[in-house]
Amino acid sequence: MIKKTLYFGNPVYLSLRNAQLVIKLPEVVKNDTLPDGFKQQSEVTKPIEDLGVVVLDNKQITITSGVLEALLENNCAIITCDSKSMPVGLMLPLYGNTTQNERFRQQLDASLPLIKQLWQQTVRMKIENQAAVLKKCAGEEVKCMTIWAADVKSGDSDNLEARAAAYYWKNLFKIKGFTRDREGIPPNNLLNYGYAILRAVVARGLVASGLLPTLGIHHHNRYNAYCLADDIMEPYRPYVDLLVYQIVKEEGPLELNTSMKARLLSIPMTDVRINGVTSPLMIAATTTSASLAKCFCGESKQVMYPILQ
Repeated sequence: MIKKTLYFGNPVYLSLRNAQLVIKLPEVVKNDTLPDGFKQQSEVTKPIEDLGVVVLDNKQITITSGVLEALLENNCAIITCDSKSMPVGLMLPLYGNTTQNERFRQQLDASLPLIKQLWQQTVRMKIENQAAVLKKCAGEEVKCMTIWAADVKSGDSDNLEARAAAYYWKNLFKIKGFTRDREGIPPNNLLNYGYAILRAVVARGLVASGLLPTLGIHHHNRYNAYCLADDIMEPYRPYVDLLVYQIVKEEGPLELNTSMKARLLSIPMTDVRINGVTSPLMIAATTTSASLAKCFCGESKQVMYPILQ
């Protein structure tokens, strides 16, 4: 089943009834002049099992612990936003797979050569997908990117990821003063928002596959609870870049608004090509995570990543 993404940007009451998410507007609930029948008709319900990502973007949202429990039991990623409407928190279930303990141990016991090979595959596919974005959007010569992707060594010892990234960002957005920086000028704000949604989707897939999202194969920031998610999302980033490029082309590098958020929240539903099959990015992320788990347990040597065409 394809999971849905729900975004709440206004004050709202979220409760649980009969395995359904019940959505109520505070102005309706508090208005004593309205009849009870009207209040009940104004409620909106959504099946909990249909939800994959929920974004909470308002300080006046009230959500019950029952809703949180039900969402997490159904492996739904819950994202909270700060006063600038940027994702600032991510909540995931503590368990998502029946053999989680075994998979944790396999992940922890992974050999250094395996870790380096997995990072090599990740960087190679990221650069190839970046090259596809440049060819599609900017019409730039990408021969050097193709060469760099082919030359990535175990563990990316030559740091070709950084070399490719410098070329990529220089040629993707022809905006004066633009460099890829989290605190930089727009469209960095759009990229940050899109990556946060992507990160939640990938982390959700990792948990569903019984993996520990904290233990990365390359990222090792001691303060980062989602190092593995940051690793595995790398080949998926170009899909966000492509969407942001299209937004900028149509509307310019503006501040985040409602329409831009709506488009960026469609990222989990973006069609990607993985293992010869076209599927929504959220499902593809689960496929990637499952293939990674197989690598840790010795059943496979190849991580399945999407190919941007």
